[in-house]
Amino acid sequence: MEFPTYQPSPWNYLLTSPSIFSYPIIPENYVHWTQNPESHIFSADLPGVRKEEIKVEVEDSKYLIIRTEAVDESTKPARSFMRKFRLPGMINIDGISAGYEDGVLTVTVPRSFTRRGFFIDPADIPERLEILARAA
Repeated sequence: MEFPTYQPSPWNYLLTSPSIFSYPIIPENYVHWTQNPESHIFSADLPGVRKEEIKVEVEDSKYLIIRTEAVDESTKPARSFMRKFRLPGMINIDGISAGYEDGVLTVTVPRSFTRRGFFIDPADIPERLEILARAA
């Protein structure tokens, strides 16, 4: 029985050659995410976009939205951009900050070390509780 041998193609060399593709191809709407013990950091390259055209919003306390929007109806932003991220559970929504310098937008989402819990009012608990199931 004969096995086929691998025969390199010139296309394989061209597509994997570091001299041709020395930089990784990054999509236009790429946002870099990093984290440290204190916060999550989102950074996006937005060259040519004015500071007034960038909108950073939090939707339903769950999503971070970064987008560009025209300041007035007569102009449109130099670059159309929109990304939506699901936020982690333990963050401080009131402490979110954003900075724009030299065409790079940096959004810092601080971590919260207190759990967002819920409160049970003792007046809402009935006097007699029914046992629905017992642990084994």
